[in-house]
Amino acid sequence: MIIKANSDITAFYSENDPKACAWLDALMSEGLITPGKIDDRSIEDIIPSDLAGYDRVHMFAGIGIWDYVLNQAGWGDRPVWTGSCPCQSFSPAGHRKGFADERHLWPAFFHHIVHAKPGFVPVFGEQVASRDGLAWFDLVQADLEGQGYACGAVDTCAAGFGAPHLRQRLYWVAHAPDAGWQGRQAESERAGELVLESDGMADRLADALCPGWPPRGSGSGDGSVAGSGGAELRAGPVNGFWEGADWLGCTDERWRAVEPGTFPLVVGLAGRVAMLSGYGNALVAPQATAFVEAVMEAIA
Repeated sequence: MIIKANSDITAFYSENDPKACAWLDALMSEGLITPGKIDDRSIEDIIPSDLAGYDRVHMFAGIGIWDYVLNQAGWGDRPVWTGSCPCQSFSPAGHRKGFADERHLWPAFFHHIVHAKPGFVPVFGEQVASRDGLAWFDLVQADLEGQGYACGAVDTCAAGFGAPHLRQRLYWVAHAPDAGWQGRQAESERAGELVLESDGMADRLADALCPGWPPRGSGSGDGSVAGSGGAELRAGPVNGFWEGADWLGCTDERWRAVEPGTFPLVVGLAGRVAMLSGYGNALVAPQATAFVEAVMEAIA
């Protein structure tokens, strides 16, 4: 069951792709993401006062998956910020210019976190889980801990949540222990580190395919299916969120699952290019939802 957005709160969406902005507007009209303002300027052109008064702030909003995920996880009306910084600079598939790439926009995002004074509300983000991506997170963690946040991150794979693809991503969260949530801090050299204890995020996300996960019952709606004797079977492309996956025969004589309705990329079909771009840059919703739920448990 899809949980609709709360119309009593407002959100700010920063996204400079016009097609993604149109997509956000359509989702907002359908009540699937929180109502609010869609700003199509570069994040570098936004000033801190632009962000005042919003319950949720989504930088690099894409097609709004972070907001959708917060709703599905039951985040409620608590203030929150999100930001999935561009990954091209740190992806093995890109030119790997890293911090020298003009698309390295974490400094701009961090500027807003510091100067817009979000009151130490939790900040969620994700990045490609490459070696360069881990180096990127070192900077993120150092910057945020220098401002009093505690940080934690988990490297997860979309296939662990039933997806017919890998989508390896580093999900991270930052929050302040004295800002209403009691977060567990490390008694270690990194005093600001958010500990992902065995009963929290790390174990919950380490192997999402274990029988009995997720704990919300059975049925395709939550990524699991009941087996004989009431035991839950692990999620997969044929019984979870992607149970309606299409199977394509490939030139290497193997069959691969793709999301229902996925189409080949054909030259000259701009609408399809825009859709594939939106999907390609988006989060995997069940994967991100599990992360948010685990964070809520770990720092409640």
